[in-house]
Amino acid sequence: MLSRVSSPVGSREARAEARVETRRRQILDAATRIMIRTGYHEMSMQAVAEDAGMSVGLIYQYFGGKQEVLRAVIVDILDAFRAEVPAAMSAAGDDPQAQLAAGFAAFCAVIDEKRAGALLAYRESQTLDAAGQAEIIRLEQETIDPFRAAVEAGIASGVFRPVPADLVAHNLKLAAHGWALKHWDVGARLDLAAYVQAELDLHLAAIRA
Repeated sequence: MLSRVSSPVGSREARAEARVETRRRQILDAATRIMIRTGYHEMSMQAVAEDAGMSVGLIYQYFGGKQEVLRAVIVDILDAFRAEVPAAMSAAGDDPQAQLAAGFAAFCAVIDEKRAGALLAYRESQTLDAAGQAEIIRLEQETIDPFRAAVEAGIASGVFRPVPADLVAHNLKLAAHGWALKHWDVGARLDLAAYVQAELDLHLAAIRA
């Protein structure tokens, strides 16, 4: 029986990729903390470097400037939605209600994990240039495509009554973002699991056949 031996080149590449991802994460987390405190316009790359514990020159190896850092903070959240939500809905099976429940829970979990970034995205996304804003709009629309598809499937199968699938998907997104935007209020009374269940009860009751 032949033993499997890792390629030294492959191992080095894997370590290099992990190091790059770690540094990018440090930069994005530092930038998020600073922008939450000061806003985008008052943030300096020097402040980000100090918070991240690295040199300004190292940051510029990963990002071209402040605008690119802000864009990356927002895209990081949207990419998490686009990865986590479809995976959770696929694992939930064929029932549209179960799919929506799993997808909404996954969406809220990402919001909870990246709450500061979500608040920042709402506050500062208009600071991006036209191309950046167009990209964010496109990616955000893609995040709720799985919700829309589940609602349409539920309508076709008779599980849901005929409702505007786009609007249901939009409302689920807003409810998930509400966990970040109004956390000072709802978070004082409900934990994340209770919030997810309460919102699901309201939304699913409204669309069941």
